[in-house]
Amino acid sequence: MTSTRKPPPFGRTLCAMITPFTGAGALDLDGARRLAAHLVAEGCDGLVLNGTTGESPTTTDEEKTRLVAGVGSADTRHTVELALAAHKAGADGVLVVTPYYSRPPQEAVAAHFRRVADASELPVMLYDIPGRTGTRIEPETLIGLAEHPRIVAVKDCSYDFLGTQKVLERTELAYYAGCDEHVLALYAVGAAGCVSTVANAVPAHIAAILAAFDAGDTGRARRLQLAVTPLTEAMTGAGLPGTVTAKALLNRLNLPAGPVRAPLLPAGRQTADGLLARYETLRAV
Repeated sequence: MTSTRKPPPFGRTLCAMITPFTGAGALDLDGARRLAAHLVAEGCDGLVLNGTTGESPTTTDEEKTRLVAGVGSADTRHTVELALAAHKAGADGVLVVTPYYSRPPQEAVAAHFRRVADASELPVMLYDIPGRTGTRIEPETLIGLAEHPRIVAVKDCSYDFLGTQKVLERTELAYYAGCDEHVLALYAVGAAGCVSTVANAVPAHIAAILAAFDAGDTGRARRLQLAVTPLTEAMTGAGLPGTVTAKALLNRLNLPAGPVRAPLLPAGRQTADGLLARYETLRAV
């Protein structure tokens, strides 16, 4: 038995791609192209460029445009400008994070997203990650925003599974798991797919989890999800940002990555060794 879920608006397996830099810390555009091609060839349907994992807080507007995307900011006017630039550069959609630091109330959060969606012709994916922004997009706010014709999806890092299910039940919003440990669980209740950090290192494995579920082989999907758990923990749950761990592992795999930009610091040798060991164990499964 195969799945009959709606076609996802941005594809099923998306990678929150790192932004490669040269040894001197400059944008490595050729490296970004090579990494993007590798990820797509290995099973990614789409790429989220210059997001949190792509070090968007430390890339310039010019670099964002050269990368095609990267529109999240705490300033509504600036976000609109970046969304228009992304559209001009050829992006297929925009991922828009909740304004951070200023902690706007829900009415202001909704107004921010609507203003961005009104300004650009691109479809919008909302990014709900209160652990970083300090502000949740509450379920009722999401339900209201779903009425906007260009607000079509949510990247969910809310860690509120009940709230997520409420929105899934009451709207047509396409949900994407933004936390790798939730890829299968969220997909099983009707999500469209995932935006995965771990896919930087094992794109084919992440894609295979969802493919197995769609094929009706839920046992295989479960085994694949559990098999990647040690690597997921090492990359996203061990106290370091996913950007740091993903770049450390990609550098060991001789894939384009390079250093992180300050204020981030590179992973130490022991951490990089541990990441590589878990990667090699997974590849042997």
